[in-house]
Amino acid sequence: MRVLLTVFLLITGTVAQFPAPTQFRLSGDDPPNLLRSDSTQVGLYSNIISDIRGQGDSLVWLGTGMGLSRVWLDSLVVETYLTSSELTDGSGSPFLPEGGVSALAINDDVISLAVAGQDQGVHTGFGLALTDSSREDWLYFQQPVETAADSLAEWMAGQKYFRAEPVVIPNKNVTYDMSLTDTHLWITSWSGGLRRYDLDSETWERVPLPLDNQPTLNTCVDSLYDSNDILKDFYLNPIDPPFGNHNHKGFAVMAYNDTVWVGTANGINRGIVDQVNGCIDWEHYFFPVDGISGNWVVGFARQDWNGQRIIWAVTINVDSEEKRGLSYTADDGATWHSVLLGERAYNVAAFDSLVLAATDNGLWRSDDGRNWALYKPAYQQLPLVVNPVIETDEITTSTVYSVYRDVNGYSLWIGTGDGLARSDDINGLNWRIFRTEFEGDYAYPNPFNASASGDQYVRFSLGVERSFIVEMDIFNFALQKVYHQIFDRRDGSRGAYKWDGRDDNGRPVANGTYFIRFKYDNGNHWLKLIVVK
Repeated sequence: MRVLLTVFLLITGTVAQFPAPTQFRLSGDDPPNLLRSDSTQVGLYSNIISDIRGQGDSLVWLGTGMGLSRVWLDSLVVETYLTSSELTDGSGSPFLPEGGVSALAINDDVISLAVAGQDQGVHTGFGLALTDSSREDWLYFQQPVETAADSLAEWMAGQKYFRAEPVVIPNKNVTYDMSLTDTHLWITSWSGGLRRYDLDSETWERVPLPLDNQPTLNTCVDSLYDSNDILKDFYLNPIDPPFGNHNHKGFAVMAYNDTVWVGTANGINRGIVDQVNGCIDWEHYFFPVDGISGNWVVGFARQDWNGQRIIWAVTINVDSEEKRGLSYTADDGATWHSVLLGERAYNVAAFDSLVLAATDNGLWRSDDGRNWALYKPAYQQLPLVVNPVIETDEITTSTVYSVYRDVNGYSLWIGTGDGLARSDDINGLNWRIFRTEFEGDYAYPNPFNASASGDQYVRFSLGVERSFIVEMDIFNFALQKVYHQIFDRRDGSRGAYKWDGRDDNGRPVANGTYFIRFKYDNGNHWLKLIVVK
């Protein structure tokens, strides 16, 4: 029996503790005229950028580990929305819910997001918020759940029913993805499965998906319902087999026109929606029968190029025979092909002929879907007004969570656990890096876990740098010097102020408290750093 991994990577970080916007308004025709200046705070509140979405040619939206941020493209100013912990389910509020953004969906007129965090060590859905051009605030929803007595789910706006296990708590009920059409908001949640929200009637509805062993599920044929209008031989249950179905655990969704694609812990589902009564006919694709690389599907992208539509899916292996990577179809699911096998991807995006994949090893690109090249890490070299000073920086992790290319086709954006990076060149030759900044000098992360998986760096911010040459000395608790480095601000190859937790001989330092001395022309400054393993 396959056993689904019990913990899914949630890359949204710590809950924010800030108040919220005072006004929110969108324009359906022009670029959005969003919020007066006192409705947001300038800057990022989190360096974890889990999602990037564009809106028109003026805005880029960021789902971060501490809420929703935006970037105005004409100024490249980052602003973050303010939040509140006291929101009422189903009511309008100028406040956004607290939490890391776990899902984000945007179209010309509607913005929706879901937030999540930790509740006693368990990943928990903290709710959703939505706004459009008809509202002056956010409509807030608690994470959708049922009561214990809700064993029958209304379907097709109450015309039909299906049996379902009630999902009664938000714990392990995180919304990982969402998608907007003109009529509905679709969301996929871990134990909550697939749901849709009718934008006109403002009502939620659970959506049936095929059982694990079902290649199809037709909900549009009356003969498949009993005399009480209940779908026969069907029970929606997201617990593990043999009592439930992995295909009822939702992780990805993409909807357009009359089509909805859903990624679960048991493959890919393609649904054709009846636009009159809302019923759906499903095709279910899973490994190894249908040729997808892995059964845990966590992301989608649609590519329209040269009259052809290609659907891309991010897959993760659950069993040893499966492979992580990307699977794609050019014939709406009839046949599947796989690329980037072995790569742990988080996101895939397609823009005309270009396909981009955000992975543990960095950002990959392909111009034909078959041949792939890896971008170099994001590296910043910005000349400052005070010549010959160069503002250098770098993203100190190889893992990329999200990617976006603007509508003009020139700028490339990536989101990482170490900040946001933007390149004016689609080939990634010139980057500008955005991060959470605090006043004064600081070390990040602090404490520094030198044994954590991935890249091993603690990064330093020196605030207002006081000289061309900066010397860094690191001392242990006994004030014995363990590391020395010199930074020259005129050297464009310098990169970030960083340390890998090793001494001058390349040996990892021991756990404990360390003191960092920065030597400037006009004096010294000290920082304290905790190293743990």
